[in-house]
Amino acid sequence: MSRTIDLNADAGESYGAWTMGDDAALFPSLSSVNVACGFHAGDPLTIQKVLALAKRHGLLVGAHPGYPGLPGFGRRILEATPDQVYADVLYQVSALGGMCRAAGVPLSHVKAHGALSTRAWTHAETAKAIGHAVRDFDPTLPLVVLPATLLETEARGLGVPVVLETFPERAYLKDGRLAPRSMPGSSIHDPQEAARRAVMMVKEGRIEAIDGGFFEFQVDTLCIHGDNPNAVQIAQAVRAALQAEDIGVRAFLPHPREGQV
Repeated sequence: MSRTIDLNADAGESYGAWTMGDDAALFPSLSSVNVACGFHAGDPLTIQKVLALAKRHGLLVGAHPGYPGLPGFGRRILEATPDQVYADVLYQVSALGGMCRAAGVPLSHVKAHGALSTRAWTHAETAKAIGHAVRDFDPTLPLVVLPATLLETEARGLGVPVVLETFPERAYLKDGRLAPRSMPGSSIHDPQEAARRAVMMVKEGRIEAIDGGFFEFQVDTLCIHGDNPNAVQIAQAVRAALQAEDIGVRAFLPHPREGQV
């Protein structure tokens, strides 16, 4: 393959009897996963099951911390203080790190979920709190971020390694932000269109913006949202299209040193 790209999805996003997505069907197409830590979704038993499934498929595992808000799936921005954001992120990453250690699966990265991530795109104090929490847990642990956001800027300023992420099944504004879900056309459900966009993102480093023009970026990983009703078909189509263009699907970094979480 002339180059490679990571393909990730959020996983373990359950709440009571409600389950988001089909992890078992999705995982064979991926190279990494971000596991819900219990605040926006997930629970200890689900985490155990997801870690075992990820280990079986040889996937990198990351922590996916969010705002506390199970009923709203962590998609409502909370006016949390920087101290609260720091403590919440550190707690969630630590919990998942401990379960990873017990499962014999290295914790390889952190990716903020939903409204917590959205808030950190433009709110420096939230971005700094997330970066500080990740750095204090493990200064070598990468943070997965949307390019051209304050979260990227603040993480780099703190010396936290970053992995740049884009979404082939979500529309973009020309300033680099994801189009709000309330905007028509903000989510792409056609697997072949998502696959076309994925190839363009990797080969050209840009994508058409829903409000005109293009958003240009560097990218290390592509994300498929598990709550997309066609997530499994999209992941399969994206992987096939990438490979047809001589682009391999491979995790974005090697596993950490043995024993490191």
